[in-house]
This record gives sequence, structure tokens and C-alpha cells, in this order.
Amino acid sequence: MANNTGIPTVDLSVFFSQDETEAKKKAFETIFQACSSYGFFQIVNHGIPIEFLKGALELSRTFFHYPDGVKLQYSSKPGAPLLAGFNKQKENCVDKNEYVLVFPPGSNFNIYPQEPPQFKEVLEELFKKLSKVCLLLESIVNESLGLPPDLLKQYNNDRSWDFMTTLYYFSAAEEGENGLTHHEDGNCITLVIQDETGGLQVRKDGQWIPVVPVEGAIVVNIGDVIQVLSNKKFKSATHRVVRQKGKERFSYAFFHNLHGDKWVEPLPQFTEEIGEKPKYRGFQFKDYQALRLKNKTHPPARVEDEIRITHYEIS
Repeated sequence: MANNTGIPTVDLSVFFSQDETEAKKKAFETIFQACSSYGFFQIVNHGIPIEFLKGALELSRTFFHYPDGVKLQYSSKPGAPLLAGFNKQKENCVDKNEYVLVFPPGSNFNIYPQEPPQFKEVLEELFKKLSKVCLLLESIVNESLGLPPDLLKQYNNDRSWDFMTTLYYFSAAEEGENGLTHHEDGNCITLVIQDETGGLQVRKDGQWIPVVPVEGAIVVNIGDVIQVLSNKKFKSATHRVVRQKGKERFSYAFFHNLHGDKWVEPLPQFTEEIGEKPKYRGFQFKDYQALRLKNKTHPPARVEDEIRITHYEIS
């Protein structure tokens, strides 16, 4: 189903039943086409109440409007291996955004803001709800690719590397300033909840398409891991965030990930079993993540020189 968001919207409620219906068949077709061409679609009726999502965005807005002295209490501790908690992101010495990074509930890495009231509890609950949605989407992707039942579930059965972030993009001084330069996500599946400001754009057919916010909808994009496993049958979505003049932006992003020790390479169903050559050489997931982190800690002079999944492409 297409609409004015610029990307297709899928009613996920058809997948909560085991019955095969025309609506479910159509939803599979929509997802297959979106993932084959540019890796983006939106979902509605995903099981997370709209009021809960709106409340989560409002708590995020309240927290990020606190003075720095309050927010900095919840920053990552010096020497911590992961930047959990509150962080600021700069680009060329200009503040671009602030964010809170959350790992699975119960993780020793988490530094939860204790204010506003209920923020910690909502972050934990949202993490669980989005994780559940991702597991359903993973099974849908599995079937869309024609893989044996539960193959992706068995391959990706460790949730300890999943993470979630809530982001605050500052308003721009001029219209169209980048808040996040164009990139692809290095994981399996990403979910994005954005407020009414918008700014998220996806690259499709050589053009940037705005993902217009729809209340209660969740944006889904396919990441590099699925692109490699499917031998490029499904595409990792190229996207960016453009800051709006005079408008702040609040959002959540959930990253359905792999464990770092996992080996990633094109599956035999898309190579030897059908007589196709692998388009990527295999790699350990944590090695790729280390290369991507280097993009941020030691950014190259040109964006096109950043290390992407093309690093593992077989020419």
C-alpha cells in the first residue's frame, strides 16, 4: 500500500494470524518489492499503542530540554567500552544532536536517566516492545526471501548486541542542514519512531524521498547484514536525516543486531544452490563494527571514503 509518506506502508496485523489471506499475500509482495529495490517501508498496527509511542517521544523531549548539568549526570563513565547513557554528537565542532543509548534491559552497560519520572521504565518497556516487533519482521523477511522456516531466527538467536537510542536533533540555522549524513545501517533490521518534524529521507532511484511522519507508524529499514546474507537480493537502505530550520526533532531508533562473534557471508541458498557467485567475502560481525566505529572516531575527509559494506565486496 503506497501513500503520501513516499514509502510503502504495511498493515502488520495480517501477520498476527496463521491464516493465509489475500491481504497477507499482498503485504508480503509489498515488503519484497521494497526490500529488493531500496530497503525501506513503514508498518502500522504493529501491536504498540499509539499513545504509548507519543508518551515515549514526549518523555524524550522533556529530558533533552533539561539543563546540561542534569543530563550530564547520566553520561557514559570514563573508560566504559560502550557509550551508554547520555551523549552529545558534534561534527566539525558544531553541535548536531544529543542522544541516550540503551542496551537490553538488565545489561550492565545501561545508564538510565532517573528523570523525568517514568522515563527509565518507558525506555525499558519500549525496548522490549520493539524487540518483539523485530522478531516478527525477521520471520517475515525470512519467508520473503524463501528461506527455510526459522533460519534467520536460529542464525541470529542472541539479543545481547541489540540496542536502542533516543535522539534529539537541534533545529537548523538554515533549511536542509544535515543532522546525520547519508549512510546504511550495519545491522539486520532498524526501526525508527519519529515525531511530527520529520527530516528522515531515503535514497530511491537516485533521489532523496522524504519519509513523511505518520502518527503511530514505525519506519523499517533493512541493514547490511541482510544484504550480505541474501547476496544483495535485499538492499540495505541508504538514508539520512536533514535538520529543519527552526524545528527540533525527536526520535527513537532500535537496532536488531547480531552477536559480534557471528560469521557473516552470503547464504548458500543465494549462491551455490542456485549457481550464483558470492558478492561478498565473509567476515566476523565485530570486525565490521570496529571499522564502522573508526568512521566516527577518525572520520575521513570525504564521506565517500567512509568504510561501508562495499569493503567486503568481491569485484
